[in-house]
Amino acid sequence: MSATKIAVIGGSGIYDIAGLEGADWVTVETPWGRPSDAILTGRLGGVEMAFLPRHGRGHLHSPTSVPYRANIDALKRLGCTDVISVSACGSFREEMAPGDFVIVDQFIDRTFARDKSFFGPGCVAHVSVAHPTCPRLGAACLEAARDAGIRVHEGGTYLAMEGPQFSTLAESRMYRESWGADVIGMTNMPEAKLAREAELCYASVAMITDYDSWHSEHGEVEVTEIIKTLMGNADKGREMVARLPALLGAERAPCPHGCDRALEHAILTAPEARDPALLARLDAVAGRVL
Repeated sequence: MSATKIAVIGGSGIYDIAGLEGADWVTVETPWGRPSDAILTGRLGGVEMAFLPRHGRGHLHSPTSVPYRANIDALKRLGCTDVISVSACGSFREEMAPGDFVIVDQFIDRTFARDKSFFGPGCVAHVSVAHPTCPRLGAACLEAARDAGIRVHEGGTYLAMEGPQFSTLAESRMYRESWGADVIGMTNMPEAKLAREAELCYASVAMITDYDSWHSEHGEVEVTEIIKTLMGNADKGREMVARLPALLGAERAPCPHGCDRALEHAILTAPEARDPALLARLDAVAGRVL
């Protein structure tokens, strides 16, 4: 058994968590640069928590400029065990309406301008992301959302686009009709992949703000309309997060799905051929196996 430490990465509209005991904003240095912001730490319901505003307080980072590697490294460095992403998304499904939450379990990665791995020349590793989210953690988020009275959908495929522009009508129709995506956002990739490389359990909660551009009765996406829904979703997100400590508990067993052992057989580079400089940068992320 080990101590649970829940990390929440808050997307647009969620820039803090209320009610943390001993709340303190701490600055974390990483070999991958500065995280999006300082990290709010404390305890909630007897469980250690850390909160990182993905875009920074004041929303300074675009989806492309978010320092994803630094963010995940910083959370791992702080001892976090479980990472919950809460982010605003568009919906491709009539039944997944604005104001609803979706517990994401699959991704289609269409991003192209981001660093997607901690590994590379000098230390090559391949982790499995066939199932990119942790079912145990996703189930806890589902239960917490239901307990908070939120209309929530179990399972969904998240299309990660580069942004910052929203989809064209043709793209929106393709993602919905041909590719079978359920929601669309700009930030969960490469975040989910990096969390897996860092052996962190990761769950994604999509907070629906709009119907993207495919819906004939709702027109194109407008930021002013999104913000209205965003504020209500942010309050719901905080209600969900407040219920997670009781569900996850202060102690945790090894992940039954192996998220915390993802690097066990992933590193291919022979020990004598590994780059010492890269290994030094991997101290928090992969120190367990290196």
